[in-house]
Amino acid sequence: MKPWKTVSRKVVQRFGKFLTVEAHEIELPDGRRLHNWPWLISPDFVLVLPRTTDGRFLIFRQTKYAVKGLSLAPVGGHMDDGEQPLAAAKRETLEETGYTAAKWVLLGSYVLHANRGGGHGHLYLALDARRKCAPHADDLEEQELLFLTHRQLELAFDRHQFKVLSWSTLIAQALRYLNKPEKPSCSKPAFSTRKSTRC
Repeated sequence: MKPWKTVSRKVVQRFGKFLTVEAHEIELPDGRRLHNWPWLISPDFVLVLPRTTDGRFLIFRQTKYAVKGLSLAPVGGHMDDGEQPLAAAKRETLEETGYTAAKWVLLGSYVLHANRGGGHGHLYLALDARRKCAPHADDLEEQELLFLTHRQLELAFDRHQFKVLSWSTLIAQALRYLNKPEKPSCSKPAFSTRKSTRC
């Protein structure tokens, strides 16, 4: 399978540092052209689920302009220019919660919109988190910091209380990582086309 090719691009509108809208001309593998294809440019971002040394997860209860009612939310924010994902994750966690963590697990990096761009999200699980200082976040929304047990986090996820897709993705990936049993001594690769073999 061949990727689509960008023939040309032009800026349609800039909305400060958070969003630029472009129009692309695209050539498909069969030679057809698509005109005025909308393309979104926004800063890459990080999302973090910190777990404290006593096993509780740091979660916010808050509002968001595009979300109806209250939602549960993880730590998160945009990356600064030239900032690496892990550095941004550590900075956002300290700013928003006042906590630092001893172990960081990258749960994946994802494109926000498959055909429209919109930046990348980098998802982290932060383990053995300890309070270092008072938080000093500059978020516009009001936030309440909660400390959830593992079971409470699972129930909140099952009840769809994380109302943003990227937030739910982080929680799902984190729970999958934490609930995963130890790997067996012999495991078969996913999507293998070979006949099964014995260990």
